[in-house]
Amino acid sequence: VVETEEHYKSRWRSIWVMYLTMFLSSVGFSIVIMSVWPYLQKIDPTADASFLGWIIASYSIGQMVASPLFGLWSNYRPRREPLVISTAVSVAANCLYAYVHVPHSHNKYYMLIARALVGFGAGNVAVVRSYIAGATSLSERTSAMANTSACQAVGFILGPVFQTCFTLIGEEGITWKLVDLQLNMYTAPVLFGALLGIINIILIFVIFREHRVDDMGRQCKSINFEGEESGVLDQDVEGNVDHVAVVAINFLFFVILFVFAVFETIATPLTMDMYSWTRKEAVFYNGIILSVVGIESVIVFLVVKTLSKKTGDRAILHGGLLIVLVGFFILLPWGKKLPNIQWQEINNNSIPRTASTEMLMPFWSLQAMQLPANHTEPVGCPITQSWCLNTPVIYLAQYITSDVLIGLGYPVCNVMSYTLYSKILGPKPQGVYMGWLTASGSGARILGPVFVSQIYTHLGPRWAFSLICGVVVVSLLLLEIVYKRLIAFSVRYGRMQE
Repeated sequence: VVETEEHYKSRWRSIWVMYLTMFLSSVGFSIVIMSVWPYLQKIDPTADASFLGWIIASYSIGQMVASPLFGLWSNYRPRREPLVISTAVSVAANCLYAYVHVPHSHNKYYMLIARALVGFGAGNVAVVRSYIAGATSLSERTSAMANTSACQAVGFILGPVFQTCFTLIGEEGITWKLVDLQLNMYTAPVLFGALLGIINIILIFVIFREHRVDDMGRQCKSINFEGEESGVLDQDVEGNVDHVAVVAINFLFFVILFVFAVFETIATPLTMDMYSWTRKEAVFYNGIILSVVGIESVIVFLVVKTLSKKTGDRAILHGGLLIVLVGFFILLPWGKKLPNIQWQEINNNSIPRTASTEMLMPFWSLQAMQLPANHTEPVGCPITQSWCLNTPVIYLAQYITSDVLIGLGYPVCNVMSYTLYSKILGPKPQGVYMGWLTASGSGARILGPVFVSQIYTHLGPRWAFSLICGVVVVSLLLLEIVYKRLIAFSVRYGRMQE
């Protein structure tokens, strides 16, 4: 059935609403990523770096649980339902995050719950990806998936930018006593995210419509069809999905998200340890760095759309993984200079008060630590991390070069994984499959922060980044093994030429 101009415009308006939904989902994650650690320390001093890993991972736990459920829901019901419900959950969770300072105890667990619910709402990514895969032809797919990933990247850019702007409010900010709300650099971003979520719900109701086309762009009927396009052909789909290729892409996507989650999580603690940055400086400077990396990613997405037509999707995925490998290899500590140690700076109140230090230190040293409450916070690499005493510092030039390379390789791998996956699945309903792909990425976001918080805290950056390099090498070997199987469904069954 030939697509009418009205159907074409309605289809792309709906796709643009999905782009916005993807953007808001990534904003919900990145808008607080740089400030979670200092906010956690402020509201609950009992929280340590290991618990930070669980806080960040909780977002992905929620998303991993929700993605297959929302994907299954979208296969049999109008997609508007899971989209609206998931966005509403994110709005409510952001409001909860703004109030985690209120309870008198266990504040860190309330933050954990809030971030898990934000992640649960972000399970709608599976619905977004499956809709775009079903609403685009094979020739449109790479471009549409690149645009989707670009919107996700813009969300990662603007999230830290919003956070950086909100640092101007300060840690104290303004208190609205009537509703017990503190509007400060930690709560203002999530409240802004809640407002964007409400706008998204309105647009889903007003603009979004169900559409589906086959790999050749012919209009066809969707199983979760809403009724205004009766008479459209429902074409039979013959052939089985290549599940070896499906599993391989899931694994590769897991690795890609795993290494990027490590990169995101480690930014603030690493720079505070290596460069003696304060909490506020770490949030501000890393916000700027990640914003620049995000802009780089958007440019990469635009280039990938053109480049894939000349080289093919698989070759670009291979190149992206190689760039990521180089990025983490550069991040390994190579020099001889050691980082500043907190206990060396007695005048900066940097000596941790533990039983062992009190036994070893003379009385006058302990008295020197009793500084005014408004004195600057401790900075440097804490003595509780034993590797600080013998691991060379990672120079700022190394860190920035690594950021640039990872910011180049990650978006390439991300968009090519989704593009190849949707093409391998073909015209089959993709909700559940996309749910599993999103869940594998979420699993990586769970294990990444936990992995890096444990390995980095106990063994240091040399071990952490060496292991990451090993994981990327394994993924490159897997890609070589399954390379010939990563082809489109219609190409595999001879209906179209590659």
